[in-house]
Amino acid sequence: MAIVQFTYLTGLQRSIFSNVRLTGSWDANGRSSPTWTTVPMQSIVAEDGCPAFRATVTFDDPQIDREFQWGVRLDAPAGNNLWGIVTESNNNNLVERDRRFILQNLGNQPQLVTYYLTHNRRLGAQKYYSNGSNHPGVQFSVWAPNARNVEVVFGNNSSGYIADDGTGIDRTRPPVAMSRQPDGVWQTNAETALADFTAYGRLPYMFRVTKDDGNVAYKTDLYSRCQIGKGQIRPAPGTHYAGTYPELDGLVSCSVVVDPETVTREIAAEISPSPVFISAAEFWQNEFNANLPLPRRVEDLVIYELHVGALGYGRDRPGNFEDAIALVPYLVDLGVNAIELLPMSEFGGEVNWGYETSHYFALEYSAGGRDQLKHLIRACHRQGIAVIMDVVYNHYSPNSGRAEWAYDSELPDRNIYYWYEGSSSNYPQADGGYVDNMSTGYSPRFHAEIVRKMFISSAVMLMEEFHVDGFRVDQTTAMHLYNVLHADGRPLGNVNAFGAKFLRELTSTLKLVNPDIMLMAEDHSNWERVTQSPAVGGLGFDRTWYADFYHHLIGDTQTGTQYAKLIPTAGLGGNEPLAMDLFAGALANSGAQKVVYHESHDEAGNSSAQLNGNRMESRRTIVAAVNGAPLIGATRRYGEARARFAFGMNILSAGTPMFMMGEEIGAQKPYRYGDFMNNREDLWGERQGEGQRLFRFYQDLIRLRLNHQGLRSPNISVDYVHNANRIIAFRRWHESEELLIIGSLNNTAFSTGYTIVSPRLNTARWQEIFNSDASIYGGDAIGNSGGNIFARDGSMQVVIPANGLLVLIRN
Repeated sequence: MAIVQFTYLTGLQRSIFSNVRLTGSWDANGRSSPTWTTVPMQSIVAEDGCPAFRATVTFDDPQIDREFQWGVRLDAPAGNNLWGIVTESNNNNLVERDRRFILQNLGNQPQLVTYYLTHNRRLGAQKYYSNGSNHPGVQFSVWAPNARNVEVVFGNNSSGYIADDGTGIDRTRPPVAMSRQPDGVWQTNAETALADFTAYGRLPYMFRVTKDDGNVAYKTDLYSRCQIGKGQIRPAPGTHYAGTYPELDGLVSCSVVVDPETVTREIAAEISPSPVFISAAEFWQNEFNANLPLPRRVEDLVIYELHVGALGYGRDRPGNFEDAIALVPYLVDLGVNAIELLPMSEFGGEVNWGYETSHYFALEYSAGGRDQLKHLIRACHRQGIAVIMDVVYNHYSPNSGRAEWAYDSELPDRNIYYWYEGSSSNYPQADGGYVDNMSTGYSPRFHAEIVRKMFISSAVMLMEEFHVDGFRVDQTTAMHLYNVLHADGRPLGNVNAFGAKFLRELTSTLKLVNPDIMLMAEDHSNWERVTQSPAVGGLGFDRTWYADFYHHLIGDTQTGTQYAKLIPTAGLGGNEPLAMDLFAGALANSGAQKVVYHESHDEAGNSSAQLNGNRMESRRTIVAAVNGAPLIGATRRYGEARARFAFGMNILSAGTPMFMMGEEIGAQKPYRYGDFMNNREDLWGERQGEGQRLFRFYQDLIRLRLNHQGLRSPNISVDYVHNANRIIAFRRWHESEELLIIGSLNNTAFSTGYTIVSPRLNTARWQEIFNSDASIYGGDAIGNSGGNIFARDGSMQVVIPANGLLVLIRN
């Protein structure tokens, strides 16, 4: 008889699964059967210290060499009797999520068949509990399937760097050998010199990889929870480094052994002379305030896009997590209930937007590292503010020579983290087989399950260890649509298929572990499957970014005539007709599971316009609203009024509203990738100065949205549009509540009344409850004084301010 031991490893510290059952394509006698057999699995604590489940099945000997299918069913926070395998078949045409194995004859030894839900506690420097011990050792593991040999070597805390010839290795700690496993993972034996995890805590290390050609390279740990460098110095290949770690770029520095179950008690750097650590359980006590509950639905969010590096006004360094914590009271006053952080996984270098990730489990050290981020998230949660992380899986850092690039082989087709088509002999240039996807680096090798699992596990880590509430996934279109061959630009449908497979696996895993996680995709494909469930072939996101909304509302003057570009066109100063009807189409579509915005990092940082033959880059909303004219006197009043209109259309739409930091105080300085450090805004100062009126407007309108279910529902109907008069009116409703929003970009008020006609207005009484032209916002106080307005047979007369908006509620 052949014995098979099945193990389902979660890699999660929390015990969230119950009633776990093994099911497979065999009968009670261990023979192949089209009717699957189901048996309970035993709950165990695995050697990684995490909950796991195990079952043993005896098969009939004549079944040797036969292929079997198997899977797991379980009860989870997301529901009962769920399929616990989230990894799809590694065939681009198949989406089945079962596992397969060939029955072997191993004599008296059981055949081990294992599934890892995540690799959070598998690869990297992890705690290892040998033989049921309560005292963990450390086990190092790395995937290097082409390597001849791999060892762990240790650096020192002062420099944090090991040169290509080994200079910088701590000679008092001998290298530790690793052994190759059948799946190409190399690991140490935790029962020997590594039996005490605490003896290796906070030590810098690297992997010494002997590649398939015999050359030796020093590689960082891609599962590292900390990269020690926090500066910008990258020593040239082959050179030594005589400095200290604060000046070193974390992209090339040593990895660091980190205990994921502890947190610094104070807001302090991870590597400091004498930090005091407390348990994660103690740290997260009193994380929430019952009087300030976190939003748990995407439609209830008002998102503030926050670039941590652009904080720290007046300081000679980029902003960090401490600056972000100091901003929390400001955000509470503003009224937002979610922040979206630009990418904070290790990206290398201090001055960066963060979209060039190198290490997905490490947090950018120059911003304060992993523990400071936890302090920020806890501070936000105590104020009822959710934290959304921007993550980048469509490319690696272009400067990844010590990270993903050529990890264990110099051959392009054996570059394990990058997608390469065919062999290098197929192309005149060796790089011809790499895959481009319209991002700043080659496409990841999504056809390798272990590569997909690395990205997915890093997201689970952020969700579980950091208590992140949601994710914005950068350029999902690059993964499932844009892939082409580098040699000739030929579209690659097979690569797109695996990109879609990865995204389904990502969202399925996150929702299985935490059904409340909020998932948003920057996706420009208009593909309806992006927000459909993976169960029906969708990608599983809750919302997609809606770039067309921005282009119709703000845009720039270089985009085509298919966009309305209302604000910059109004900013020309004339009173010619505006394409309100084009914007109306985008507005009407905002309820179709969209994140809407009138400004974001990309738009503020990458937009441009032609003015008098000159190129103007990176215009913020208030600057576009007056076409770059000096914002003083009447020009400032026009700029603020149009900026109020823009934000009003955003937050009163049927989408999930987001806006970029600084919009609330009328930020004017250019926000660009390369020089944002020189153009940081004094948010606190401007709030008390010229930006105070706009800040008050944002406060009040945010409060209005959050207080009315009708403004948070997906229901919307654009009922009136007039291009020549620059007027738009639309309704929002939920159950018994109905609201009417009237917006105008006319430079003259309709102070004696304007007739709006729509059969949907019926005969009803409406009351004005908000006027953007109120004097407290710097307006002219032209409106209906909060009074009642009567509609009769679908027609109403309303006083409408110039460049303003009104909100009416039906009584």
